[in-house]
This record gives sequence, structure tokens and C-alpha cells, in this order.
Amino acid sequence: MSSDRSRIAVDAMGGDEGLAVMLAGVARACRRYDDVNYLLVGDEAAIRDGLSQHPNLAQHSEIVHAPDVIAGDEKPSQAIRRAKTTSMGIAIDCVKQGRAAAAVSAGNTGALMAMAKLSLRTMRGIDRPALAALLPTLGDNDCVMLDLGANTECDARNLVQFAVMGAAYARTTLELEAPRVALLNIGSEDQKGTGEIRDAAQMLRAAPHLPMKFTGFVEGDRLSRGEHDVIVCDGFSGNIALKTAEGTARFVADLLKRAFRSSVRSKVGFLISRPATELLRDHLDPNNHNGAVFLGLNGLVVKSHGSANERGVATAIGNAAKMVRADLTRRIVEDLRHFEAKAAA
Repeated sequence: MSSDRSRIAVDAMGGDEGLAVMLAGVARACRRYDDVNYLLVGDEAAIRDGLSQHPNLAQHSEIVHAPDVIAGDEKPSQAIRRAKTTSMGIAIDCVKQGRAAAAVSAGNTGALMAMAKLSLRTMRGIDRPALAALLPTLGDNDCVMLDLGANTECDARNLVQFAVMGAAYARTTLELEAPRVALLNIGSEDQKGTGEIRDAAQMLRAAPHLPMKFTGFVEGDRLSRGEHDVIVCDGFSGNIALKTAEGTARFVADLLKRAFRSSVRSKVGFLISRPATELLRDHLDPNNHNGAVFLGLNGLVVKSHGSANERGVATAIGNAAKMVRADLTRRIVEDLRHFEAKAAA
């Protein structure tokens, strides 16, 4: 591998779709991003056999053997004890040791979060890391939403830290100078919501020096309107909102399929409207928005959907590569330092 390229460690054994899909996804990313090399972590014999189907990837990758795999239903407490021998744990350790600039895994989310936090530790100024992902909107760009399940309970300080990290992520991934940041709430009025949410809003309004624009509160029915670039919430609310949005997208897609199959006339209508329905399908396809990142750690760890296809895996790797190029971790540290200095003054 060329030494002047960034390296991304990939947990080749994680995910529901198996090694073949993971390698196909990495190979797809390899063709798309010519400044990245890969550390493929997992069973060496199986990976070497799979690479025979992807000669281009073989030229830009190195195999790191891992004898064990974390099961999808394995408890985080059990997974941590096996971190040193599993593909997931070794991929994260590659980041810790400086062998890779980021790690990508489609494996067990709870285990990945626990291992990453224990190995990489939270960065200075962050109390809790958060899980952030991109959601499709009707606007010109996707929006960043966090936290999506790492922290079920959060205080005002946590929410403010999430806002700072989410804004840095949006500036990096969405290439926005001053992202519009909102807090998820049960109403848009100032008196609505819990004390923690109202206190966080007050703190963000008092920080106009940050490279973001705080827009106040947003309700759940406005998440996809494209009116905000970053949506901040606790992990309990965020996970419910995310799963609801994904379920609604599948519901709409299934409803359209049923409607178009209901009669001959409907089938003719489908043929006429096919370009529009394919555009809708692509926009809602989670594989086009894949790759959640654990923000607030001393290193980059990206979580791919367990059911992601090769396009989804490539998307997650692309997000990781973009964060590496933009030095996202350094940006977050600088923004936090700036915020705390102004707050102290």
C-alpha cells in the first residue's frame, strides 16, 4: 500500500450480509476514493479468498487477521472482554494505535459503542459521545441528527455539546459554513419541553460566536422539511424518531407498490410515473445515507447498517473518508475550546 494515503480499518466480518458484501462495498469505495487504503480485519484465509474477486482492492489493502467475531445479539459487557481477538475490537484498536485514521463496522451497535468508548476514550470537553447520522430531507442537503441512541438521558450540557459536535460534522460532511441547528422538542414555543431542553436552548442562544445558527425548537413532523441542518436530542427520543422515519419510508414505498399493482390501469400509471417513483425510492433508500458516526471520541468510528448492501457499505466508507480529510476530530476540539472560553469570559 502507498504510505501517502489515508487508511481506514474495516471490520470485514461484521454485518448481516456477510463477508462477500463487505468486500464488494469496500471495493466499490476503492474505485470511488483514490486517496484511501484499507485494513481489512477478519479471518485472513476467508478475506484472501474473497479478494480474488476484487484485484483492484487487493492492491490497496492489507489484511489484519482476527480469529473471532462479535455476534449480533452479544451483550456489550461480553463483547468488551473479547475485544482483543475480534474483528470489531481490532479494527478500533488500529485507530487507537494510529495504523488507521478511522474504523468502519456493520456489526453490533452496542458492542461497537462500548468498545470504541473504552479504547479511544472521550475527548477533552465532552462528557458523553453521541451517535450521529444523516437523514434525507426535502431541502438542498441531508440533515445531521444526534444523539440516535448512545445516551438515553441527557442534561443541558450534554445537548449543547451535541450541538457543537453536530455543527462541526455538518460543516465537514455537508460543507456548510454555518449550519442551522435546532433542538427536537414537543413544540416550537419557548416555554415547551423539559427543563434540560429549555436550558440548552438558552445556552445556545447565548453563544452567537459559534460557527452555527441556532434556530430554536423543531417538532417531529418537521424533521424532513429541510429547514434545519442539525437536529439535536437525547438518544431515547432520537432513536425513536429515527426508527419512526425509517418505518414511515418503508410504509410509503410498500403502499405505492400495492397501489400500482391493484389494477391494470394502475400498472399503466406506474409505467408513466416510473421515473418519479425511482427518484423517490433512491431518495429514501437508507443505503444512500448510510454511515452513522460516534462523535466525541479521540478517533473516528463509523457504524454501517447491518443490512447495508455494497452501495451502502461504500457510502459509509465515503463518509469516513470525508471526515478524515476534513480532520473532524480537530474541528470539534477547536469549537469546544472556543465555546468554553467564551462561556467562561
